[in-house]
Amino acid sequence: MTNDCPDLLIPVINEIFGKKYPNNAKVIFGQNEHFINTMDGDLKKRITDSSFKIVERAGKVSGKYLIECQSKPDSTMVVRIFEYATQVALDENVIVGNRMTVEIPNAAILFLRSNKNTPDKLKIEIITPGGTVSFDIPSMKLASYNIGSIFEKGLWKCSKKYPD
Repeated sequence: MTNDCPDLLIPVINEIFGKKYPNNAKVIFGQNEHFINTMDGDLKKRITDSSFKIVERAGKVSGKYLIECQSKPDSTMVVRIFEYATQVALDENVIVGNRMTVEIPNAAILFLRSNKNTPDKLKIEIITPGGTVSFDIPSMKLASYNIGSIFEKGLWKCSKKYPD
């Protein structure tokens, strides 16, 4: 979806996060390969499904996003989202003097298959010496949409032309 029809990302983001980005907002893709140091000293390669920014006006970034596609729910998804989100944040850190600022992107999961146990959202809670921070990771369940709602919400539009 992200390679062939990046313009589908705007309506999906609007749907998942309740945003109102215009369909002509620009999508700028970020790096999708990251290397993570494990506790045993190994370096593991992680590939995100999609990491991107949305730019609305005059080159101003309106939002940073990370969307993962998952065929079925499992308990490792929240760990992977945390790894991806922190790597994306570290890639774009800002250091001024002795202060580093990182911005965790908005993250979501698109479940291609779901059942009654598939969560509506996941939560990440980070306990720091300065306090606790938490954020939700909403899920979008493909099974929750029928052909009518897909057309109604504009979740089908792709500007790429395919040969017949």
